Amino acid sequence: MSKVSVIIPARNERFLRQTVADLFTHAHGDIEIILVLDGYWPDPILPSDPRLVLIHRGASQGMRAAINSGAAIAKGEYLLKTDAHCMFGDGFDEKLKTDCEDNWVVVPRRKRLDAENWCVQEVGKPDIDYMYLSYPDDPNDWGGKGLNGKLWHEKNKDQKLKDVLIDDLMSAQGSAWFMKRNYFYELELMDQASYGTFWNEFQEIGLKCWLSGGCVIVNKKTWYAHLHKGKTYGRMYELDHSQLNIGSAYTWKWIRNEAWHKQTKPFEWLIEKFWPVPGWPENWKELL
Repeated sequence: MSKVSVIIPARNERFLRQTVADLFTHAHGDIEIILVLDGYWPDPILPSDPRLVLIHRGASQGMRAAINSGAAIAKGEYLLKTDAHCMFGDGFDEKLKTDCEDNWVVVPRRKRLDAENWCVQEVGKPDIDYMYLSYPDDPNDWGGKGLNGKLWHEKNKDQKLKDVLIDDLMSAQGSAWFMKRNYFYELELMDQASYGTFWNEFQEIGLKCWLSGGCVIVNKKTWYAHLHKGKTYGRMYELDHSQLNIGSAYTWKWIRNEAWHKQTKPFEWLIEKFWPVPGWPENWKELL
């Protein structure tokens, strides 16, 4: 039975114990959890479990470095990266493995987490299956103008798409993604030198995958629920603007087809594949 290595980069996480326990409870197959404690110790310390591997850093090195450290020691054929404040559907690991080709990046359906009560939060909104890359002209976007991930409301509300259980995905949030470990290295993830410690995580993943001949897929046969931290919980990874600027500036290179040496398809191919994309004008190539 093929193993799934779950990588959790963690920095000052309030719901880490619940996330780890939830993963062990709902996995049906062989998993290990590689927990990268990036510059802190959780209080209380996590209980001992032979399936739990800890990497502790005396000083924070950032999310990308944490993911790379986890991947470097992973024993599984598959990697699942998740934030440290997520719960998962029953049998998530087997369902993700069943629909994962060699050059696929798979994202489960995303729900909203009520972390205090550790349950799915019902807010009268549809589950999040689809996101798109925004037209890079809005200075009010968090992190500034760039190819930012946005909820694709029309698709998330489309009842016909609810029955399409495996579908193409333009982009995603980055709070959970799944792929074969070999493909992680084929995509040369995570490139901290180019993108900085944190920002544009899934822009790096998705653009590398799509524009080198792979596929980014949403799998609606399983799900995870993610905590929107907001002002209530604050950020676990604190970000300075210099890091945001590094990630955003490098992501712009994809528009000019100058970002990655393994790119085989032009950026416009991705826009045309998902056309019409909200907010993108017909003459976007001339404008950019």
